[in-house]
Amino acid sequence: MDTTQRRLPWPSLLVLGGATFVMVTGEMLPTAVLPAMSADLDVPQARTGLLVSLWAATVVVTTFPLVRLTARFDRRTVVAGALAVFAVASALTAFAPAYEVAAGARVLGAAATGLLWASVNAHTSDVVDPGHLARAVAVVLSGATLGTVLGTPLASVVAQAWDWRGAFVALAVLAVVAAVLVRGVVVAAPARAPLARSVGAPPAAGAAAGGSSGDVAEVAVDGRAVLRPLLVVAGLVGLVLVGHFAAFTFVTRLVEQPAAHLPGGVSGLLLLFGVASAVGVVVVGRIGDRRPAATLLVTVVLVAASLVALLAVRAHPAVAVLVVAAWGVTTGALPPLAQTTIMRLAGPEHRSTAATVIPVLFNLGIAVGAALGSAVVDVTGPGALPVPAALVALAAAAGLAVTARPRPRPAGRRGAHPVATAPAVALADVEERRPAPFPG
Repeated sequence: MDTTQRRLPWPSLLVLGGATFVMVTGEMLPTAVLPAMSADLDVPQARTGLLVSLWAATVVVTTFPLVRLTARFDRRTVVAGALAVFAVASALTAFAPAYEVAAGARVLGAAATGLLWASVNAHTSDVVDPGHLARAVAVVLSGATLGTVLGTPLASVVAQAWDWRGAFVALAVLAVVAAVLVRGVVVAAPARAPLARSVGAPPAAGAAAGGSSGDVAEVAVDGRAVLRPLLVVAGLVGLVLVGHFAAFTFVTRLVEQPAAHLPGGVSGLLLLFGVASAVGVVVVGRIGDRRPAATLLVTVVLVAASLVALLAVRAHPAVAVLVVAAWGVTTGALPPLAQTTIMRLAGPEHRSTAATVIPVLFNLGIAVGAALGSAVVDVTGPGALPVPAALVALAAAAGLAVTARPRPRPAGRRGAHPVATAPAVALADVEERRPAPFPG
């Protein structure tokens, strides 16, 4: 690999991080302006909360077809074009005269966002050395974290001081700026040498004779053996997000009582959550390239513990501060750890698939979580959310623990071809692999 690729392409990563900032701010904006938006559009808060679920559901349905439709284009062009569509959708939301119009505009923005996430995920993995994958992912996703740190709290402040519509206008402007920067700053993905051999192709002469041809055994693993654990891990992380977003969609309701006794109120606690999330991303950038799978499992358990602890936020404002901070750190660390683990499981031959699976399954988790939270709030109020949310996250942790167990490697016959003897890829294999010419 060219030595220039071993250095992080900082300008490109920072601009892609700016794109994720815009995406996450837009996705979570209804949560930040929930009371004002509901009152203006004359709908219950639970129905406005469903805009988050509608957004995520749209990402799930549209991402795969849009990725296939745009596969022949330069990813930088795809990202810039999707950001332009995102800007139009944000402007339409800002001037929506009724809830139905706002919902339609959110569908358009969500479709653009699914394509954005898939393209940004794949491009990030393509332009960095695999030994720095977790660090690069952390840099790009730090923009998403800033969407929580700055975008969500600032939108809440704007809604209280002026109007929720102004927040969507500002979002549209930011999306246009991000589109221009992506096309002008982000570097193209370098051309990669072909793999040692394609999956399912006849063995090379050297391999057939029992000779060495590089890391052929890893490349030769049947595609289904790679995709199965990849899909399992992505699905389990999506399940964690079900629990998290069931609670986070109504975070303003959950913390409003203790927030009334704290500087900055609800906006201050949202800012704290975002700052804590940034700390989680930084930690992943420092250690995520070492043992991403094991660290992912520990993080999911801590997310579940943080959700249970939400039951205690009304006890004292100081308790609320501690719980929100812990919740922020753990959920901030979750996305970069999950993405690093999934992309390493995929390897270069399945990178595009993995990059598309990530937003689809993750947003499916968000959609189900927001819908679950809305259903619970309608029946029992927000105070009942922490327990079911934590139980869902614990179920995901149990699944990851089972997946992470090393699988026995079958003994192959001497001289047998690697495809015949290669074991199914397990999550534990991610810990054993040292970054070589390609991730995974």
